[in-house]
Amino acid sequence: MEGWKELYNQCYSCNKCGLAQMRKNMVFGEGNLKADIMFIGEAPGADEDEQGKPFVGKAGQLLTKALTALDLYRDKDYYICNICKCRPENNRTPLEEEALSCLPYLRNQVALVRPKIIVCLGATALKYVMGENLKITKDRGRWIERKGYYLIATFHPAALFRDESKKQLFWQDLKSIKEKYDEIRGEK
Repeated sequence: MEGWKELYNQCYSCNKCGLAQMRKNMVFGEGNLKADIMFIGEAPGADEDEQGKPFVGKAGQLLTKALTALDLYRDKDYYICNICKCRPENNRTPLEEEALSCLPYLRNQVALVRPKIIVCLGATALKYVMGENLKITKDRGRWIERKGYYLIATFHPAALFRDESKKQLFWQDLKSIKEKYDEIRGEK
């Protein structure tokens, strides 16, 4: 396993797939490096590619607002990153080979953070982290314990802009994550 600096440098200089040639910035991850919660999304969007930070666009702002309402803060309570570290053109879903190229970096991030809770945001993160047989609409909100981690998936916040009926379920999932976090920290 690499240290943070080595891992960042590997991601920065990576050209395992074509996404590296199109990016403005590699979007590594951000937050508390020893957080108990890790959020994993799909890939950077245009705002993230521009700023080099994960979840800073419209969907990220919605997520941050919801988590802040639950008294969860990026710099203190969680670490956030994506399966892919570079933006796919037009914000398309990453191709299988792109995601598989980046997965070793994500695994190293998980190993370095050592979270107790891993939250998959959307179908792509669910597929590559929890299993390709799972479906976001059917399996979201369900806790799975695996290899010492509590895993849960919820909708990607961008999906809430396309389908407002998902907002209540998304909020329920975030409250469940907060409850599990409090339970882990002994704050029942």
